[in-house]
Amino acid sequence: MMTKRERVTAAFRGEEVDHVPVCMWQHVPETYWNDDRAFAEYQKRAYEVTDVDFMKLSGDKYFPWPAPILEGIKDVKDLYKIEPLGRRHAWIRGQIERTRRVVNALGKDCVTLQLVFAPLSYLRLKVGYPTMMRMIREDPEAMKYACGVIAEDVKDLVRGFLCEAGADGIFYSVQNGEENRFTAEEYRDWVTPSDKAVLDRANELSDMNAIHFCAWEAVPNRLSVWADYKAPVVSWSRYMDIMDIGDAKKQFGCTVWGGFDNRPGTLLYTGSREEIEKETRSLIAQGGKKGYILGSDCSLHNELEPERIRWVAEEARRV
Repeated sequence: MMTKRERVTAAFRGEEVDHVPVCMWQHVPETYWNDDRAFAEYQKRAYEVTDVDFMKLSGDKYFPWPAPILEGIKDVKDLYKIEPLGRRHAWIRGQIERTRRVVNALGKDCVTLQLVFAPLSYLRLKVGYPTMMRMIREDPEAMKYACGVIAEDVKDLVRGFLCEAGADGIFYSVQNGEENRFTAEEYRDWVTPSDKAVLDRANELSDMNAIHFCAWEAVPNRLSVWADYKAPVVSWSRYMDIMDIGDAKKQFGCTVWGGFDNRPGTLLYTGSREEIEKETRSLIAQGGKKGYILGSDCSLHNELEPERIRWVAEEARRV
């Protein structure tokens, strides 16, 4: 029998595994955000209670890029005044040190992927969608400049996670690809350069990265804009982007990660143990034991009892 680390590493390489690895994740409640020790213990407990094969580590508290100039920004030209925070900034050092603590708490057999957002998402998480869209429409070049600056900080963040904190890889969440947000040409011109600047740095430093094609706006993604984004694993939205496992394997050409709907009211939240186990067996039959990781479309809401994730992990090891 493989260890968890052996199983996950083989899956990332597209090799056959003894059991399909399972990884699903939830956000860390805000009450733990300002205490790194408690934050790490919370993630350790989640690993133990769910018994998943590896951990996607949360980035809670540090989502917005905290440049002061973005506070209440009105004039898009002010984006040209943005400068990198620098690798010694608390926003970068705080995340790296917290991740180090979490990785140490989880232990050597647990593969860890640290959440990292694409540069435009870090900006949007600070200013909101309406301001982001207004500014990028008014002056795409100013937004491209700002995203390029943010990318420099995010590359430092990635280096810290992988080279200092001990994470095995990053979970790179690319967003803003909804079909109704940008044309394919706009996305590739305005957003892709900063997306790929970070992804390229991550791939230079690790062969255990995953790209997450995030879908949560109730509008499918224009997946073609990410066709040349490469990593060993792609996490996709089976229910939002309407693509089953076999089709995802063909389209992405690598190990794929997903299967369950993450939205409240769906099977994971409401089904019996027998129903969830049945769906687990069905998904594994579709994905096989080569090039597939069992997960969910995106983060699971905290109303979900962690034992329901454990039901999936336990059943996967019986298949």
